[in-house]
Amino acid sequence: MSTPTFALRGEHITLEGLIKAADLAGMGSVARALIADGAVAVDGTVETRRGRKLRGGELVALAGEQIRIQAAGDDTQ
Repeated sequence: MSTPTFALRGEHITLEGLIKAADLAGMGSVARALIADGAVAVDGTVETRRGRKLRGGELVALAGEQIRIQAAGDDTQ
């Protein structure tokens, strides 16, 4: 089973923005609560900063789902 990727359109995306854009949480308030509750991990470490900038290469895990961040212009998967 391969890990799905999220391709950045710009230089970075915030953790909260990723959760909303990848449709892992329906509303921003839900995304904020999940992050604040320690339910999100970046590269295996719990992350509670909703403004954490993801620039490519990171693996984000939430509720049994994982998604790999792909930097803009990086065509490798």
